[in-house]
This record gives sequence, structure tokens and C-alpha cells, in this order.
Amino acid sequence: MPTDEEINAWMHAVAGAGDRPAFAALFRHFAPRIKGFLLRGGADEALAEELAQETMVVLWRRAASFDPARAQVSTWLYTIARNLRIDHHRRGAGGAVAAPDDWDPEQQPADAHLRPDELLLAAQRERGVQQALAELPPEQAQVLRLSFFDEHPHSRIAQDLGIPLGTVKSRIRLAVTQLRRILERYQA
Repeated sequence: MPTDEEINAWMHAVAGAGDRPAFAALFRHFAPRIKGFLLRGGADEALAEELAQETMVVLWRRAASFDPARAQVSTWLYTIARNLRIDHHRRGAGGAVAAPDDWDPEQQPADAHLRPDELLLAAQRERGVQQALAELPPEQAQVLRLSFFDEHPHSRIAQDLGIPLGTVKSRIRLAVTQLRRILERYQA
């Protein structure tokens, strides 16, 4: 297990001179961890592998933009991986994976600071929410996904689905109420 100093030295070598052995060391250390992070986040094996590799390509290309005063290398990479996963889902899970333009340290992954046991609990909660979503009527699940996962405003959802704005709002309200009931049933 490399120390923070070794990781920072490798990062500096990649940023400063395009050092391939340093990049290989970073790849060996981080690629499996990033893939595991993506798998825990619900990505399938192939997508997790693809996004982990794309994350490492971003490291290679943008190493010079990394600022160790703002975050650790791991935080930077997990944020890139998370953003790539979000971009992939926003595109409807199709097409090539695009690298994020800028890294925003304020958008760190919510689970970057968690211990392994806490990560496991978070993954179990996420699976429970996914199962609960699958139990919702399709029209309710659709508006929830558009609103919360795709971050579409209610007016756009109404326009895209060809339904009144009030219907969108009531479906979301009903869906949230049903989700709460379903999740309480899972916890019991």
C-alpha cells in the first residue's frame, strides 16, 4: 500500500514529465479501487471497467490541473469517476464516455470519507432504494427518475411526457410516499 507521499510523488511525476512508470503505479493502485467504487454504486462489471479506465485516462491527460492543496489524489479521482458515471446515465447509457471539463472540489463523492463498513451499508441502502423504485408504478418511477436522477425541472418533465404540470407534481408526491412505505417495509 503506497503512502500519501508516494502517491503525490507519482502524481507530480505524471504531471511534470508524463512519467509512464509513475502513471502505471497510480493505475495499479487506483484502477481496481475506482472499479469497486463504481460497482458499489450500481454499475455493471463492463461499465465499471470502462469508467475506471476512462477515469485513469483523465488522470493522465489532466494531471497538471490537479491541486494537492485542494484535495487528495483519491478524492479527485473518485469525483472524476462519479461525474463520468453521472454523464453516462444522463446520456441514456449510450455513446462514448466524455471526460468532465473541470473538477469541482465542492462536488466530492458523498462516500469518499466513509470506512469500508459504512460503504457496505451505503451500498445496501442504495440496492434497497433501487428495489423499491422497481416496485413503483411505471409512471411514478419515470417522473422520479427524470426529476431526481436526471435533474429535469418539473415543467420540462410535463412537456416531455405531454402531461399537465400538476400531474407531474402529484405523481412525484405519490411516488415519494410509496417509496417511504416500501422502504419502511424493507427495514422491518
